[in-house]
Amino acid sequence: MASTPRIKTIEVFSVRIPQDDTYLGGLGPGESINDAGYLVRRTNRTIYPAQMKSAVVRVTLDSGDEGWGETYGLVAPLAIHALVTDVIAPIIAGRSPFDVQAIWEDLYDLMRVRGYTGGFWLDALAAVDIALWDLMGKLTGQPLNQLLGGRHRERIPAYVSGLPAPTIAQKVDLAKSFVDKGFSAVKIAASVSYQGVEREIAALRDGLGPDVAIMLDCHWMYSPAEAVALLHRLAPYNLYFLEAPCKTEDVAGLADIAAHASVPIAAGEEWRTVFDARSRLEARAVAIVQPEMGHTGITQFMRIAQLTQAFHGKIIPHATIGVGIFAAASLQASSTVLDLPWHEYQHSIFHHGASLMDGGLSCSEGYFAVPEGVGLGVVPNDRFWENATLLG
Repeated sequence: MASTPRIKTIEVFSVRIPQDDTYLGGLGPGESINDAGYLVRRTNRTIYPAQMKSAVVRVTLDSGDEGWGETYGLVAPLAIHALVTDVIAPIIAGRSPFDVQAIWEDLYDLMRVRGYTGGFWLDALAAVDIALWDLMGKLTGQPLNQLLGGRHRERIPAYVSGLPAPTIAQKVDLAKSFVDKGFSAVKIAASVSYQGVEREIAALRDGLGPDVAIMLDCHWMYSPAEAVALLHRLAPYNLYFLEAPCKTEDVAGLADIAAHASVPIAAGEEWRTVFDARSRLEARAVAIVQPEMGHTGITQFMRIAQLTQAFHGKIIPHATIGVGIFAAASLQASSTVLDLPWHEYQHSIFHHGASLMDGGLSCSEGYFAVPEGVGLGVVPNDRFWENATLLG
């Protein structure tokens, strides 16, 4: 009987992602790009890179088989490199990729004494976790969705995220162009609604009619009282959900908003684990959970989805801004989740990232295709290597 291949090396790459404009849209009043290539959105006080990039890991077994993983490398990708090469790689060398869930739990406990139950540490775990699941698929000849128990759907409904146009009228026209292509849901970001959130939502509803779903992402901008007041003002426009209305650490405030809301409250893109989800679900603070594969990895994505379903909530995954590796993982995992009405579609970046992968990542006519092939169903192509830098 042949022995199981073992983990030999882990490498970390920083990969540039081509793009047409700064994330979410052009620079707002008082915003500028600093010498390090970052900008801070004044509305939600969050830092973003002017040039999108991602942190990608390659796990190689002693058999020569390779698995690919990815996490957010938008800011300080060297932090991911240090954690993977200095801590994770020496600890899991010689382990079997089939130990993937045990490895996640071992690594999670490893840094507990230092308070690392989130942030860069969990992002690094997510990238390695995705790569190990990819390897399991390749070693068994199965796509990820089969390893996770099988598909519930062959394609996944997509909602259009962001309308990066300078005026409300142009945003409405952009939204209409997507509806004409078969999409039936649109989300805007309050953080770049420089002419007013209410005006923008009202114009979208008037321009799109009653049947197109409209979502609003608040990017943690409001106090609970402000969010409730905003919902009352937006009541005539029939929002599908309100996302991230208050600071992520204010679980009680989020629950208060949910208790007074007439629409579902959504959150979760910044969560890393099922423990983050548990506190919000137990508080009845969310009706829709938005796991981000680039932060959770596959192991925690599925645990969050299963817990959410136990609380009779819905899963609508966050979009994954990357080179296509954790996008593929998210679509594969999403195909196995029972109550998943939509998956976010970051149209301004998705196809640029997908162009760095072979394997058929696509979204058209309102639906994502689930990647075919073993493991994640995608592999880096020549364009990936043109944009990749090995760190270290």
